[in-house]
Amino acid sequence: MPSPERIIRLKTVLDRTGLSRSTIYRKMAEGTFPPQLKIGVHGAGWHESAIDRWVANPAAYRPDNDNDVERGDARG
Repeated sequence: MPSPERIIRLKTVLDRTGLSRSTIYRKMAEGTFPPQLKIGVHGAGWHESAIDRWVANPAAYRPDNDNDVERGDARG
């Protein structure tokens, strides 16, 4: 049975990427960093697998790479 997709919060994303908060939000606006998911009224997070793909190859990241994950149809 595949493990469920984890949602990670900003502090974890900052630790894993080494980027600053402002750089993450700028890159999201540019489309070169995975988008956030709304997880509550005052909360947001990221799919862990999307962040892992970005960390593995930041230059090759494109938002359309994460469409399958966002639909819950992750492969791989």
